Amino acid sequence: MAKKKMTVPDFRKYKEEGRKFAYATAYDYTTASIVNESEVEIILVGDSLGMIMLGYDTTVGVTLDDMIHHIRPVVKGAPDSFIVGDMPFGSYQESPEQAIRSACRILAETNCDCVKLEGGVEMAETIRRMTKVGIPVMGHIGLTPQSAASFGGFRMQGGTPETAKKLIQDARAIEAAGAFSIVLECVPSVVGKAVAEAVSIPILGIGAGPDVDCQVLLTHDMLDMYGGHKAKFVKTFAHIREEMVKGLNQFHAETISGAFPTPEYSYNRQVEIPPLDD
Repeated sequence: MAKKKMTVPDFRKYKEEGRKFAYATAYDYTTASIVNESEVEIILVGDSLGMIMLGYDTTVGVTLDDMIHHIRPVVKGAPDSFIVGDMPFGSYQESPEQAIRSACRILAETNCDCVKLEGGVEMAETIRRMTKVGIPVMGHIGLTPQSAASFGGFRMQGGTPETAKKLIQDARAIEAAGAFSIVLECVPSVVGKAVAEAVSIPILGIGAGPDVDCQVLLTHDMLDMYGGHKAKFVKTFAHIREEMVKGLNQFHAETISGAFPTPEYSYNRQVEIPPLDD
């Protein structure tokens, strides 16, 4: 039996009911179809595809066309999952009008369920304008990878009273602007709890402790598929990369030894080969 797909109103409903939910990533049809078979409710097609799928050092080089290219197959592969399309760097920072144009492209060309963008108080007016014209917006505060270079790289945020207070102000501004949920990344657990209690929309935590409304991890991290650096908050739930390498090495070994293919994996119809002209 397929899971029931979440809707935008379900996010607030789940929070009101105290119901936890989970949020993973996918960047292609096959991975999306696997997540769709799981009980995980939400899939993000994140600009993290720049590092995981394209080999970039950061997310900054990912374009709007890149995002649309990857969101489309995920939507097709996961019809029972709520699909979030990330807005890449440079596609919304210029003005609310630019943000609306970019978001409309993502939604119209991929049929995903909402868009996500980074930023707090400074992005509230943009979010307000977007939601006013009917664009469902998920916010993202705390560690914001697109602007990580401006605060010294990928490191914990909200570690002082002042910065913790700023995150609460950011969350409240985003909620007031019309966002239906907020990703909160890489903050102390006590700050995650405070932010979650400060707003009535769900806080989707990635490295934000146990007291948020939803837990977020990158699929390639949690299943040990990505070979790069893993953050402190990443728990490994399976070792898929190791199993894939084992399988490939077994294929190689059997190919070299002649053990593969056996008749079971060959077409065994007898065909008379006519004489060849010299």
